Amino acid sequence: NTERAEAASYYTSLLADVVQTPSVLPGNTHVWHLYVIRVPNRDHVHDTMRANGVGAAIHYPTPIHKTAPFATDESFPNAEMVASEILSLPIFPGITRAQQDRVVEVLVGALS
Repeated sequence: NTERAEAASYYTSLLADVVQTPSVLPGNTHVWHLYVIRVPNRDHVHDTMRANGVGAAIHYPTPIHKTAPFATDESFPNAEMVASEILSLPIFPGITRAQQDRVVEVLVGALS
């Protein structure tokens, strides 16, 4: 967990002015199982990153109100918007700063 937290902190330092990064409320801790950012044109960014050898992933592509058994005809525009923007960056114990630098390099290129 310590290595993941260090990796998350490094990502945040690199990406704070680039994309919306995750935050942790005061008094809470995070285990950083995933490092999820929000990006415009998520599918294009995801495909570009994968094509460049970066294992970005889309973990939760569908808002819960659109999945069985929770499906409803109600609209939840914020949940739908976020579901279309979230992208998980590679994070794991032992990820190197050089690997993270490469992830960010490819991400920034995909965003431009």
